[in-house]
Amino acid sequence: MSDDQTAFSSGRRQWARAAAFGGAWLAARGAQATSPEPPGTLLDVRQFGAKGDAATDDTRSIQSAIDAAAARGACVHLPPGIYRTGELKLRPHVSIVGIPAWDYHQGRGSVLRLADEHATCLLNITGAFGATVDGISLDGGHLGKTIHGIWLNKPDYGKREDTFRIERCQIANFTGDGIRLTRAWCFSIRHSMIAYNSGDGISLRGWDGFLLDNWLSGNRGAGFAAREENASCTLTGNRIEWNREGVLINGGDGYNITGNFFDRAGTCGLLATGAKQMTITGNFVKRSGKNAERGSHDSSQIRLERARGVTCCGNNLQAGRDDGGKGVWSPSYGIVYQGLQNCVISNNVLDEGAIQQLLVDLGGHGEGAVVKDNPGSLSPHAG
Repeated sequence: MSDDQTAFSSGRRQWARAAAFGGAWLAARGAQATSPEPPGTLLDVRQFGAKGDAATDDTRSIQSAIDAAAARGACVHLPPGIYRTGELKLRPHVSIVGIPAWDYHQGRGSVLRLADEHATCLLNITGAFGATVDGISLDGGHLGKTIHGIWLNKPDYGKREDTFRIERCQIANFTGDGIRLTRAWCFSIRHSMIAYNSGDGISLRGWDGFLLDNWLSGNRGAGFAAREENASCTLTGNRIEWNREGVLINGGDGYNITGNFFDRAGTCGLLATGAKQMTITGNFVKRSGKNAERGSHDSSQIRLERARGVTCCGNNLQAGRDDGGKGVWSPSYGIVYQGLQNCVISNNVLDEGAIQQLLVDLGGHGEGAVVKDNPGSLSPHAG
């Protein structure tokens, strides 16, 4: 083989590895761009004794691989398999990368399966500044009580951004939240499915987050919830479906909520209370309020209370029932609003948008409350 052919073949292998590992391999190699690749840049957990056979407790082996990667400036590779494990502690600037092959119902490919009913979480990312979790299915198995899938838990915000990334992961079947972030600061969650958890899909206390192209499905809490201090988040292109609550934001500011699909929330599709400087635009909100009492304001597509500087424009709202023509028709109301100041609710389309009333004005507004040009009709199944 000629030198040119050898170089071409080597390049193809490198790009194949990069595709399989979601770019983490190239990121690790890029750190050594001016020197030869050091041995052990990509650490296979099997070299540390992990079996991935769905029977062996692989906690110690995987933690050893993570710790070694932190010491060497390396990445951790989790080959396809089912790795039973207790709580793992991710380290700063470490990527743990698997092969994503999960589907809507179950984890496949590289799977971390919880094995300790007394754990607080499966993957603890507290203090793991600049870390990446990519291409892994985290399965809680409904084990224990209030165990989270991925947890960041800081006593204060500190002086350093977290800057972690969660990508192409499935995080499911935990008795707590899928992802619980306590005092998080700068992060992204992309192309992942957070589903079937007993708590929220994503619970946030913090700010500066990007949530892009995720499934937040079938959680017994909210798909996304920010109940304590929170700000400056972008939610774009997510499917937020069949959760007890859709998106719940209390007191947040600086949100951009654009181009999401909200479907069949048990209560409001989107509830924002005390919000400031928020854009809600181009979303499709469908058949919210599945479990809410009929006539309750929880039976609504969008609910805004004590809002300031909020635009709610260009959304499409539609009432409905369960798939297959089953279940109750909902919601009672389209948009419920109260206590607006310098807010605009306009150019939303509510064709068959609610069962009882399209717009519900609860009053208490300050100056600059504009509500106009929201065409629509009640569902013919009203009654």
